[in-house]
Amino acid sequence: MGHGRWRKLLSGVGRSIAVWAASTATMLVLAGVLPDFRLESPGGDSATRIAVTAAAGAGVFGLLSSLVWPLLVRLLLLVPALVLGLLVFFLNGSLLLVALRVTPSGDAEAAPETAVVVAAAMSAVASATGAAIAVRDDDAYRRRLYRLADRRRRRGDGRSGRVTPGAVFVQLDGVGHDVLREAVAKGLMPTVASWLAPRDGGPSHRLTAWRTDWSSQTGASQLGILHGSNHDVPAFRWYEKETREVVVCNRPTSAAELQRRAIERTGDGGLLTVDGASRGNLFSGGADQLALVLSVSARRGRENRSRVGYFAYFSDPANAVRTAMSFAAEVAREIGQSTRARLKRQRPRVGRGGLYPFVRAFATVVERDVVVAAVIGDMLAGRSAIYADLVAYDEVAHHSGPHSRDAEKVLHRLDRSLALLAQVAEHAPRPYRIVVLSDHGQSPGETFRTRYGLSLANLVRAGCGLHVPRKVERTHSGAEARAAVRAALRRPVEEKAEHHRVARRHSEPIVLASGNLGLVSFPDVPHRMSKEEIDRRYPALLSTLANHPGVGFVLVRSEEHGGVVLGAFGAEIPVDRLADETGPLTGFGPGAAHAVRRTHSFPHAADIMVNSWYDPAEGEVLAFEEQIGSHGGLGGAQGRPFLLWPVELSAPVEEGAELVGAEQVHEVFRRWLGECEGPQVPRPAAEEGERAA
Repeated sequence: MGHGRWRKLLSGVGRSIAVWAASTATMLVLAGVLPDFRLESPGGDSATRIAVTAAAGAGVFGLLSSLVWPLLVRLLLLVPALVLGLLVFFLNGSLLLVALRVTPSGDAEAAPETAVVVAAAMSAVASATGAAIAVRDDDAYRRRLYRLADRRRRRGDGRSGRVTPGAVFVQLDGVGHDVLREAVAKGLMPTVASWLAPRDGGPSHRLTAWRTDWSSQTGASQLGILHGSNHDVPAFRWYEKETREVVVCNRPTSAAELQRRAIERTGDGGLLTVDGASRGNLFSGGADQLALVLSVSARRGRENRSRVGYFAYFSDPANAVRTAMSFAAEVAREIGQSTRARLKRQRPRVGRGGLYPFVRAFATVVERDVVVAAVIGDMLAGRSAIYADLVAYDEVAHHSGPHSRDAEKVLHRLDRSLALLAQVAEHAPRPYRIVVLSDHGQSPGETFRTRYGLSLANLVRAGCGLHVPRKVERTHSGAEARAAVRAALRRPVEEKAEHHRVARRHSEPIVLASGNLGLVSFPDVPHRMSKEEIDRRYPALLSTLANHPGVGFVLVRSEEHGGVVLGAFGAEIPVDRLADETGPLTGFGPGAAHAVRRTHSFPHAADIMVNSWYDPAEGEVLAFEEQIGSHGGLGGAQGRPFLLWPVELSAPVEEGAELVGAEQVHEVFRRWLGECEGPQVPRPAAEEGERAA
């Protein structure tokens, strides 16, 4: 054995001894403080015997944590995440009770509730001690990070000797360009600020905005970025007449179908087909290494890796305890923040009760920790292309507002995750280019229902002359975190209110919401209805919608003009004559006309597409969902995400040009991967299609 291996072995042994000693000391301290925890016989023992008992107990506890805990975690992943915290502490305490029972003296004893506290403290101290020692030694630090990461990484494939850079794409879901700039200016994101700060030779990164399509939401943006096509994705959810079903981007079966369609259209497997990893995304991007990916979560069997990341992370009991404690703290934080907002009568405001505090904690703690750990493992394994989505900000901003103090705190914690990835890049076996981006922004504003006292669905019913119920049904949020929770638990993700499979004779309209974009479909008509057909059946409907003060404009097919955009006071402009900043599109910004024309060409565009009112002065929209920070349509910051890239890579577009649409972002990322690794060889479309089926 060479000197290097001996040094690594001795370093590992020394670290284990230090952790064991710290755990022993923790046990001794707690035995002197807690009344229901003792390490001696009732008659008393010598200090030496007590120390030996503590040392033995700490050693057995550490051994059980290493050997038994991974098996318990596999069972832990089968139970609902909402009891995850309790189970983590209970199981850790149980291991300690077993360790105390098998100590040589047999005199150690603890009450069950005390064992939970002692075990949590020991795990925390062991983790902190290991970290403190590891940072002094690069090799030990790397080994520690491996344990946090994907333990199924491939070995012996020759990648460890690569010197060409890899690429890490980190998506901060829902963070708009202006929000990022404000956070940097306020000092909330020091890591990003350091990347953009002038220095000798200039900043390490550059920042620009890009423009989304009309459907400014994760499903359309991420599908375009990862698979090169978001054609025929008109919204977050829409009704398809040929199948008589609603497609929802964050439903696993829908995500798998959308991925299949994109692969069929583009002819290749995706951005990540060459030695790639996809973490926490709606779509795989063609990656072989998958964890928490929605489009594969509906599949069963060993090939379904949608929850592998959870096992890899929680197989370390210290991680489990730390995340469970943070989970509980985040639940308490959300309850406190929502209570304070309610007492102060803040406006706008939406309901934040029920299970929302737990969903928020999942998005801001569990999903973040697991995804970041998986990315760390990918970097240390030397993978060429990694794409990860962190949904924390998007989830909080939906309910607290994109500029709220709650959302700003999440941005600060996300910045710490970026700092950790940058630190890991220094220890990776190859250089890494870290690209940070968002898939869309969020536009603030109260809900349509709050301002006008009725939902879009009931406004449509009134325009059709149908009965309008007095009780308004609450719309469902399109936030990705809810689907991530359900997919992680293998729970059905179809929302009852969205799962339409109706007979063609059913004539009542189906009204769906995607942020401030509404879609109206008539299921009894097999084709996309024209303005003339709608006027004959419901003479007041289109004028009711177009003239409502909460509606910005309406798109509908026309037998005479092919398609028309309707606005207030009888405005009617054919889509082929649309222009930015004129007619109903006034104020919606550059590119609005092109976005509307493109969506009009989609086969599954709804019979009526409704975009809410937008106030350019305040940047506010009216969400058709129960969200005070929303995205999905045109208007404001929701359509202006950011792209932050290393200066070593070429500029996304030529100076003075604008980066428009997720498909163009895909082409930029393809070029950057080529600059890092040389020409890419995409997986054949047929092979990737079989994997995604």
